[in-house]
Amino acid sequence: MTLLAGVLPGTAAGAVPAAAGADAEVLGILASLFVLLAGAKIGEEVLRRLGQPGVIGELLGGFVVGPFALGLVTPGNTELVFAEIGVVVLLFSVGLEVRTDDLFAVGRPAVLTATIAMALPIAAGFVLALMIGEPVTASLFVGLALAATSIGITSKVLRDMGVLDRGFARVIIGAALVDDILALVLIGLVAGVAEGSVSASTLLVGVAGVGLVVLGFLAARRARGLPSAVFTWPKFADTPLLPAFLLMLIVALLAAAIGLAAIIGAFVAGLIIAETEAREEVEHEIRPLSSIFTPFFFAVTGAQLDLSKLLDPSVAVLAVLLAVIGVLTKALGGVIGARSEGRWGSVVVGFGMVPRGEVGIVVANLALATGAIDEALFAALMVAVVLTTVIAPYLLAWAVPRATSKPGAGTRSAA
Repeated sequence: MTLLAGVLPGTAAGAVPAAAGADAEVLGILASLFVLLAGAKIGEEVLRRLGQPGVIGELLGGFVVGPFALGLVTPGNTELVFAEIGVVVLLFSVGLEVRTDDLFAVGRPAVLTATIAMALPIAAGFVLALMIGEPVTASLFVGLALAATSIGITSKVLRDMGVLDRGFARVIIGAALVDDILALVLIGLVAGVAEGSVSASTLLVGVAGVGLVVLGFLAARRARGLPSAVFTWPKFADTPLLPAFLLMLIVALLAAAIGLAAIIGAFVAGLIIAETEAREEVEHEIRPLSSIFTPFFFAVTGAQLDLSKLLDPSVAVLAVLLAVIGVLTKALGGVIGARSEGRWGSVVVGFGMVPRGEVGIVVANLALATGAIDEALFAALMVAVVLTTVIAPYLLAWAVPRATSKPGAGTRSAA
């Protein structure tokens, strides 16, 4: 840059430090992305060689290089964007492997699971918070943080295990859709209570979320049998992947604009493409992108784990209690709501709903921002959220083989 400043006419010398600073910022971002991706992949490599779920390695890799361990990287806005792209691509890929007929077939157990697996954690978290002396509003936030489900972790584990076509996997995905819409409405209501005003717009947003999902399902049905040539008709599209990727982004954007998680929109876009003849080609071509971007989501999630909070005995005990409640209530919700999937299939559904991930983190941050909870309770909630996220793959790795041990096991679906 210095040489260019001396050679190019009209280049002010004073612009050099600013440009150099910009270059340094870009280099810093690239270095952070490299460290996160390398940490995630090294962690995955180690855990897989030990016979453990690879996603745990990505989470632990993010923790090791993150600010609460080696301190090599502190995720900023750019890293968070990469993480969001990663989980959006992941859920789009999952949508490509699921058919609308499969989801409709598990409609009843999915709705039951979502409803019960939200009601139980809310009630248990609310009661626990009241017992330790928290006010009603704070207790509501605790219950809600334990109720919200993040489907990103579960989707990755089920996909890696090759069981996305099983009945229990379809129940989990369907329940996650319902769960996200219910969580959207409840978050708005609880936040309104904390701020002293509950707006009717909260319910309208929930209705809009339902409408988007329904429209997406209708679009998927209409897209059935659409030839691949439709995707490559534009001159700019040498492959169906590009138009499909654009569709993924626009539906994810619509979902986010309504207030739903962007990943729900991405999943719906995947459902639409899955009904077309371009499905296999898009699925094949999206895989390399998924393998590059998805690890950022897990690495950034791992980097948010602050184990030093556990040095305070009261925070540690509360965090463990919240995590145990979070696991048991979701598992019970799955056993009750998805009993049509058989004993172990319903257990898998319950365990699949366990990860709170970024959804629980959002609720905890919202509670802190509104002043509903203090720093100690916030720390306990954050640790509990991450613990449920980390333990879920182990629970699934233990339960899934039992659910699939017999021919045809876990494939039943309730109409």
